[in-house]
This record gives sequence, C-alpha cells and structure tokens, in this order.
Amino acid sequence: MKLTHLSLAMFALILLTLPTLGQRMPKEDVIEVPAIGEGLCVSNVFQANMVLQRDKPLAVWGWGEPGKQVSVSFSGERATATVGNDRAWRVQFPAQGVNTKPQTMTISSGRETLTLENILVGDVWVLGGQSNMEFELAKVENGHLEIISANYPNLRILTLPSAEGPELAQSFPRLHEWSGWSNRHFRKGDWDVCTPDIARELSAIGFVFARRVHMASGVPIGVIDASRGGTTVEGWTPRDAMVGMDQPFTNAVLAEWDDKVQAFEPQADLANRIQKHKDWVNRMNAQGRAIPEDRKDPPTELEPGPIASMLYPGNCYAGMLHPLKGLSIKGVIWHQGYSNALSGINGSEMYREVFPVMIRAWRETFNDAEMPFGILSLCTAGNPQTLDNYTEMMHNNGIYIREAQYQTFLELYNAGDKQVGFVSTFDLRRRWYHPQLKLPAGERMARWALVTQYGFSDREIPWKPPMITGMQAKDGTLIVSFDTSVKDPEDGAIHGFAIAGEDRRFHPATASYLETGKDNRGRAQYDQTKLVLTSLMVPEPVAYRYAWGRNPLANVQALGHKDLPLATQRSDDWPIHTVPLGVLPDDVALPLSRGDRNKLFQALREQDRVRKLTEAQQIIQMLGQQ
Repeated sequence: MKLTHLSLAMFALILLTLPTLGQRMPKEDVIEVPAIGEGLCVSNVFQANMVLQRDKPLAVWGWGEPGKQVSVSFSGERATATVGNDRAWRVQFPAQGVNTKPQTMTISSGRETLTLENILVGDVWVLGGQSNMEFELAKVENGHLEIISANYPNLRILTLPSAEGPELAQSFPRLHEWSGWSNRHFRKGDWDVCTPDIARELSAIGFVFARRVHMASGVPIGVIDASRGGTTVEGWTPRDAMVGMDQPFTNAVLAEWDDKVQAFEPQADLANRIQKHKDWVNRMNAQGRAIPEDRKDPPTELEPGPIASMLYPGNCYAGMLHPLKGLSIKGVIWHQGYSNALSGINGSEMYREVFPVMIRAWRETFNDAEMPFGILSLCTAGNPQTLDNYTEMMHNNGIYIREAQYQTFLELYNAGDKQVGFVSTFDLRRRWYHPQLKLPAGERMARWALVTQYGFSDREIPWKPPMITGMQAKDGTLIVSFDTSVKDPEDGAIHGFAIAGEDRRFHPATASYLETGKDNRGRAQYDQTKLVLTSLMVPEPVAYRYAWGRNPLANVQALGHKDLPLATQRSDDWPIHTVPLGVLPDDVALPLSRGDRNKLFQALREQDRVRKLTEAQQIIQMLGQQ
C-alpha cells in the first residue's frame, strides 16, 4: 500500500487555523498574571480556590531568586527548597486524605510571601480533547437548567488558556482570551468555586461528570479543562514519543510536517501577506468602503510558520498539558476525533497507532502508570443512516476513528488495565458536528468513574458496554455472542448490524435471538446473549460490522434499559478502499482521490438500489402467493 502525506482536507483545516489578511485579525488576549512572574512566584496551577489531589504526594513548584530558600506551609506541614540557577524550585508534601475544610497555603522567600486561600483536598480530573469536550454548558440541551442550580462550593473549576509549542511550556498565564468563534473574551487560567456564572462556560460534559461524581461521593472535585477546539490526537502527544514509535502512518504525518517547516520562508511569507493586504485595501477603496483604523497598516512582523500551528505534532501537549507535568491528579476523560476524521484513510490508521501512545504519555506526565483514563467515542455528525442509504453511509473516515478508540480501549482492558473506561456517544444523535445532547455523555462517564474509583456497585450503576465474545458462520447466518444479554431499549427491531460475504458487499442484517428450544407449552425459548444475523442479499456471510455509520442506524444496548450502547466495531480488517471488492485496484494511491471516492460511492449507492429492488420484488412475490 502506498503511503502519502496529509489529505487536502487536513491541509484545509491547517489553513483555517491561521489568520489571513482578508479577514479581521484576532483581538489580543489580555494577560492579568504572566505564566512566570518576576521575583517569587508559584506555578499558576496553584491558586486560591483550587483542589489538591488526595492520597498522593503533593508537589508544589515555582520560581524565585537563585540561591534563596523557599518555604511552603500547608495543612500543618512545612517543606523547603533552594532556588536553582534557572530560578526554579520544587517542594513535596506527603499524601493527605480528603479535607472539605478550606485551608491556606503560604509560600515565602526572604521578605516575599504568597498566600493561597480556600484550598480543598479531594480529586482532580483533567478534561482532554477538542471542541466537543470544550463545548460550554450554556450551549447544550438542558444546559440552562444545570446552570441555575450550579451552586457547588466544593466543586472547583480551572479552564486552561489555549497555547501551543513547540517549546515545552513550564506554566500558563491567567488572562482574558479572545475567541474569534464567539467574538468575545473568555476568562481563563483561574481556579474558581462553582457557581452558575462560572459553570456556564465550563465544558458541558466535564461539568455534569464532575457534578455527578461530587454529589455521589461527597469528595471535593477539581476540574481542569485542557481541551481545545480543532485539535488532533497527534497534537496532544509528545513529539518525541511519536518519533520513537517508528510506525508507518505516524512517520508519514511527521514527515509531512517536517517538509512544511523546511519549505516555509518567513520573508516570502511576509511579502505575500503584505501583497494580500494591499489587494484587500484596493478592493475596499474600489467599493467605497471605509478601512478600520486597526487594519490600515500592512503587516510588518515575521510569522513562525507551520511549526507554531496547534496542529503541529506535539504542540498542544507542549503548550497546554506540559505545564501540568508532575501535578497529582485523579484521572482524565477524553473526547476527540473530529479533526482526525478529516485526514483520510491514513489518518484513521495513524490514530490507531498514536492513541495508545498518547494515553501512556499522559500517564507518565502525571506520574501514574495506572491513572484512570476514560474514553468517550467520537460523536455523531452528518445526515442519519437509514435503510435507504445504509451502505452508502458506511463509507466515512470518522467511523474508523471511532473504531480505533474502541480498539484501544479493548487492547488495554483485555491486557488487564482496569483503570481504562469507554462509553459510546454516537446514539446521542444530532446532525450538527457539535451535537448539543452532551449531558448524557458526561453521565455515562461518571458511572464508569463512580464504579471503578469510588466504590459503587456495577450492579447498581453498570458502566461497561456489552462486549462481543465470538462469531460463528452457520447455515447462511452469522451468530454473534455477547458477554451479557442485549436488546433494543424500545422493544422493537434490532438495528445496526451489517453482514458481507467474500465480495465485501455489506448489507443491513436482520437480527434475531438464537432459538434454543421450546418450553413445556411448546413456546420457543431464546438466548438473549446471541444474535443470529441474516440477509437476503448475503447468502454466505463471513463478516459483520456494527454501528458502521457516522450517524448510524444502531440501537443495541445491554438488556434492562441500562443506557449502555454496543460500541462501533467489526469482525473484518478490510481497508476502506477495498469495500466493496473490485471497485478500485488493490494498489490504489492513498489517500483516495476525489474520482476514486466517487467510484466507491457510486458502487455503494448501486448496492442500496439493488437491495431495495430485490426486497420490493420479494414483497410482490409474497403478495402474489397469497
């Protein structure tokens, strides 16, 4: 298979992240507290109103005058350190238990003293991902009901400002950050007590997760929102870790970025931006439109180019996560994938290579190889899959991202990692790529946390999705086995499975429970842990796929209305460009050209058409026999 670099879609996404001179330039952020101040200072992750992690050693660090001693007092303990030549100092306190009584931390050196008040000891959870994790509570369905009741004095919130590398940042500023998307400033970098005004701008998923965990456990909860819209899994992974992988698809992405950085010429870029500004001014004058004062002058400064993009591999990790390195936390919940779904076939393959490495790197960052890590699968986007367009809707790169997330979970879980969690979100369906049905997703993740981290019974609040344990081809059917009983929660027909023969032509399957015999009254008995899959169009099935659509027609859940959807998955390993078989040559160049994609879509639409025609003919035949 031929490997190529990033797709045009991903390149377009890169361009969209960079300001152009035909548009209004972003307003500047307003910094209130710099990342690293002069004199004695502490990392901005340590503030009044924060939550410190219980039951783990507590490191505190900052900067001061080289050679001087720094003393830190907290909870009756005192620790000291000498400031190094790089101005850095660090102390460590022994682990402490939960404490809901506000405490004060004092940092002193010479005549300088810093006082941080109203600190609690509980659990700290980090929110990672892109805009569907970042999406604020005020924008989601039923969000305002949550907002008006969001008075939780023992729930504390910190939203990190956006930043990128490639240099590893040691801290972050406290500021009012300009958002071109919302056309306003957002206050970021401050720990706050949860109130309606504070909660409204927090991640909706993160808020409901934290609220559920806090109210059920009684433990103070701190939430650090480190998500950022438009970002990729490779952006959140340390670059060195990816270089060390030596995997083909990851190497191709790294090489693409190396080429972009090498090709970038700052002076030529500045000349190009000056010319664009001149052209824009001429157009405005020709149209008789006034030129705003803040846009009259052409650009004069050199830009850093691709190496400063938030999409550059490792940059989000370097700029946003690395400032937290060494902080004791409870765990992470992660919701991301949309941007990687834009990068074509190679992008989904790369995601599968990188995601486990990213999880391991984050655990190393927080000094906990068994740190809880909860995965929310890629959410719904686009038009819904129906029985009319079923096969056509099976061709979408986002499905393979979703599969990679579940495969990563299974790989870790089956290897004995009991600290990894997974919930699907594709059934929380909305057409927009920012589905506003976010609260149930956070609640599903909270169930995982409460059972695995807070001692609640999985019988009382089960979290684990039903898992497929086997498949058997028998008499023109596929029999799929589960580790628990499954059904449609609305007691209707089971949808979501598609089956295919050796020709790799998938068609929606009829699913029924395996009949095991009859009772003493002659009534059929069924095994609800086994589904029998059949299709008129597939006489000899060899493979299945489930929830194989970006907005899939799929409804299998664990029995008992437990809100536990079966995850997107498949039994085959056929590459996307070989389904159906024979439409494209095996050695077709990847990523696919527009023409090759159109050939596949035409073949898939024809499959849908032939199936509907065959089903109609069968109905006519049946009516004629009556």
